[in-house]
Amino acid sequence: MKIEDTLHGLERRIDALTQEVGIHADIQAVRTLQFKYGYYMDKCLFAAIVDLFAEDAVLYFMNGIFRGKRGARRLYGGASGLNGPVDGLLFEHIIAQDIVDVTPDRSRAWGRFRCFLQGGVHESKTDAPARIPAQFLEGGIYENEYVRENGVWKIQLFNYRIVYQARLEEGWAHAGREPFLMVTPYTSTYPENPRGPDELRPLPAVWPKTFVHPFHYPHPVTGETVAPT
Repeated sequence: MKIEDTLHGLERRIDALTQEVGIHADIQAVRTLQFKYGYYMDKCLFAAIVDLFAEDAVLYFMNGIFRGKRGARRLYGGASGLNGPVDGLLFEHIIAQDIVDVTPDRSRAWGRFRCFLQGGVHESKTDAPARIPAQFLEGGIYENEYVRENGVWKIQLFNYRIVYQARLEEGWAHAGREPFLMVTPYTSTYPENPRGPDELRPLPAVWPKTFVHPFHYPHPVTGETVAPT
């Protein structure tokens, strides 16, 4: 074997390893970005949350579609009157079970995460927003898309589906009497509703209805798309 062939083989191997290391670094960056979102949500740090989004981001929440950072500011604008941590209020977001995939050119990524939220109002808090239950649980799924802007990973598509909300005293076995405890479906868009979405869409199903939030990834063995039947 000629030394030139050996050198070319080594260069290809170095390029492949460099690509592999870069992809793993991107996966970790996207995971960290989503986890930091959860920590900011814990304390209602809405300005910090908005800065996590790309300029042309799209946000799906409930039956609303919010576009761009302006839409993100409306969604995270503190419509409840909260903007920052408050004594006596609990909103602990646990984000886990992450699956992240990055494009070969390392410009975009997709992530599926599970969210488990424990929240409520302490008995000493007498001036809390009326819709926050004393003790509640929420489960949900994120299927987000991310983009690299000027070398920094940001959220491009925010697609969160609430699976269930339930008062702790009743549990999810009785959820559905009040399918949405703290939020209500949107009935109008911005600017008629100053906090409203840019567009309305059909209201997604919530427990006890079942659904599959579409997977961004194919089956790891068959390569086929897994979809509900």
